[in-house]
Amino acid sequence: MKLKRVLKRVLFFILFLIVFIFVNNSSFTMEERNGGPFLLAHRGLAQTFDMEGITAETCTAERIYEPEHLYIENTIPSMKAAFDAGADMVEIDVQLTKDGEFAIFHDWILDCRTNGIGTTRDFTMEELKQLDIGYGYTADNGESYPFRGKGIRLMPTLNEVLSSFPEKSFLIHIKSNGGNEGVQLAEYLSKYLDNRLSNLAVYGGDEPIAALKEEIPNMRVMSKKTMKSCLLPYIIIGWTGYVPSSCTNTQFHIPEAYANYLWGFPGKFLNRMEDVNSRVILVAGNGGWSEGFDTVQDLERIPKNYSGGIWTNRIDIISSLIEENAEKMK
Repeated sequence: MKLKRVLKRVLFFILFLIVFIFVNNSSFTMEERNGGPFLLAHRGLAQTFDMEGITAETCTAERIYEPEHLYIENTIPSMKAAFDAGADMVEIDVQLTKDGEFAIFHDWILDCRTNGIGTTRDFTMEELKQLDIGYGYTADNGESYPFRGKGIRLMPTLNEVLSSFPEKSFLIHIKSNGGNEGVQLAEYLSKYLDNRLSNLAVYGGDEPIAALKEEIPNMRVMSKKTMKSCLLPYIIIGWTGYVPSSCTNTQFHIPEAYANYLWGFPGKFLNRMEDVNSRVILVAGNGGWSEGFDTVQDLERIPKNYSGGIWTNRIDIISSLIEENAEKMK
């Protein structure tokens, strides 16, 4: 009899635990989140390219699709076009120059996209501005170069970008893995007021992000280490609703392939992260090579009524599709 009572109690506890986990992490127990997705435009309005077989050494400018617009990534015109198209935030890449400036440019070397040779840190900012950053783009294996001659003086500084868009939000990507670059970027950003910094987030390698976070503790940041330090313990105990302190003031780029492993995704998870001043961005596929939600078929995979962030390489297409869907739902 005692064994039966013990078994009943154990079964009751297990049943109670299952019900608690389900209710505590189900969206039907929460108020409906308002608003559509938060749109993050990768490199502004940029040329896209075939990602099949891509590696870290691939020159993506040499494999772009036939251009559908005239914008070159990481330029002020491309950022303006992205915001005009409906972007809530634009992702930009920063490279340190020889004279201590931060240039907005994706590649470590200049040879792929420009008519220069060497690395960005081999040149002063003024020397970099003389380069044609549209020089290397081709959609037909070099038979034509549609942007050649159109990118001179289009490489901006970080200060020029932030001054041009004083009310807008940016995600800054540190392309170096050196901790000292994180310190230098923190010093560079420290001249801006707190309300301006609140519209910025920074991601990159573990060392520069740790160094920057040390200097500016309240800034949202992301690296592999910050992601793991939050999400691994969250996967273990997040079913209780507890959010580890390591999740505070950060940003998460969650590959859609793994999103459903997170307790309460999407609604409860988004609420929990927002409560600790962290932002969630959903990226396409398994998160490799900046895959984005770029087509109508991609949007069909996003959870219904999702209001977190989504990463896109085609803000001009995605924003319009989301607006159309919102109108149909009215």
